[in-house]
Amino acid sequence: MRSDSIKEGIARTPHRGLLMATGVSKKNMKAPFIGIASSFSDLVPGHIGMRDLERQIEKGIHSGGGQSFIFGVPAVCDGISMGHCGMRYSLPSRDLIADCVETVAEAHQLDGLILLSNCDKITPGMLIGALRINIPTIIVTAGPMLDGESRCEKLTMIKGSFEAVGKYRNGVIDEKRLLELEEESCPTAGSCQGMYTANTMACLTEVMGMSLPFCATSAAVSSKKRRIAFDSGLQIVELVQQNLCPSDIITKDTLRNAIICDLAMGGSTNSFLHILAIANAGGIDVTLKDFEELSHKIHQVVKLDPAATPTMTDFHKAGGVPALLKTLTDANIGIKNHTTVSGLEISEITKEAYVNTDLIHPYDEPFTTKPGLGILYGNLATEGCVTKISGIDPSCYEFEGSAKTFNSEEDAMKALEDDKIKAGDIIIIRYEGPKGGPGMREMLAPTSLLVGKGLGTTCALITDGRFSGGTRGICIGHVCPEAANGGNIALIKDGDRIKIDINTRQINLLVSNEELEKRRKELKPFELRCKSGYLAKYAKNVQDASHGAIV
Repeated sequence: MRSDSIKEGIARTPHRGLLMATGVSKKNMKAPFIGIASSFSDLVPGHIGMRDLERQIEKGIHSGGGQSFIFGVPAVCDGISMGHCGMRYSLPSRDLIADCVETVAEAHQLDGLILLSNCDKITPGMLIGALRINIPTIIVTAGPMLDGESRCEKLTMIKGSFEAVGKYRNGVIDEKRLLELEEESCPTAGSCQGMYTANTMACLTEVMGMSLPFCATSAAVSSKKRRIAFDSGLQIVELVQQNLCPSDIITKDTLRNAIICDLAMGGSTNSFLHILAIANAGGIDVTLKDFEELSHKIHQVVKLDPAATPTMTDFHKAGGVPALLKTLTDANIGIKNHTTVSGLEISEITKEAYVNTDLIHPYDEPFTTKPGLGILYGNLATEGCVTKISGIDPSCYEFEGSAKTFNSEEDAMKALEDDKIKAGDIIIIRYEGPKGGPGMREMLAPTSLLVGKGLGTTCALITDGRFSGGTRGICIGHVCPEAANGGNIALIKDGDRIKIDINTRQINLLVSNEELEKRRKELKPFELRCKSGYLAKYAKNVQDASHGAIV
């Protein structure tokens, strides 16, 4: 065992003494040492229930004959950090989490890991860390919260709070109703209820085979989630004995499976960043071209909030990830069979899977033949940009409008709040990319305000920043090259015409090459916004979004 390097032999007497100080018995000194990387936090709704799951995982590990050790990693709630400077830390926290997992596991020579995760950047951060150290690992995602409800109206965090702000500002609801929605939209612990980034990444983790079946969709407050946590603890000891590592499970085939499922269920645009970063950590040849290739082939068979009314609760009842995999496997569109941390292969998991076809449509009867996500190219994004097609009304697949430019999210929000954005406008929010932000902030506040004000089908928003998985409307993000690197998004002027064509995957600034060259010569060199601290280090080292914003 790896842990023998800290507990075997006369020279390790001091090490054993220190381990005994933690409570390890002489008998358990011979057991596999399993780390539980817990992202518990009182600050993050998706993580507040993790103390209970930690106990269940511990019980499973010790029942299986292992010795458990809990250590902490940071967690950021994107909803709480949204719309202010705190969001600059969200994406950078992914790499910080990977560093924490790698550091503790390597420093203490752990034999295996359970990574207890849930919200947006924590799950991909842990997957990156797992691939770096490549020891037997299981991911336990803590699960979605239950749906909110008020006056028999089904609520989610996005529709019940962020979009409600827009409705209030537009006079659709009064302050009393706004406060009712605020109180009832997030009723329990768990990740937010729709197919946002947290739940997208939880589903893709299960698709990859890095968590047990139904882990992604089982509610955070359910007994099933507790049993999955216990079983994960039991199973990790078995994986250590088999020496089944993340690199044995996460391959090009499994990442392409994840991309196919992502497109088929209309997941978060953030998954592009995370899958590319996960591939980089594992030395796997997956690029934006894989997304582009598959995005022209895959039909959307699942449609959840924010693009529709059903939530993760409904998805779970309809059969969850095993049902989605069965639907796509039966359609013979490229889902590859492989082993998973459960000890079962995908074919075994899907063999008896229940599928409710009202929510998970047969592949030949999709919601749309368009995939849930798409990559656009053109002179505005020569290296690509992404959009959530599932969140765009089909009547808006071809959209042309006039640019209104802003060099920060705050400036764009003020214009929206002051009613300076009208039908036909295309909001440009730039210098919000990985380097320019720094940190590539999500733009959920302005996109939700657009929808809440009734402008979701008459205005568009383009940014080199990111969007929340809860975003809907004509929203284009991850524009590359970003403004800070001299991308053409930096050259746009108010009034410029821009054409977006989802059908042909094109996005073009309707300005001549001669005029763009003239503007480029006048463009001032970009200066980093942060001069010290973590964000300054991040801005100096981060790569662009088309490579996963890796550091």
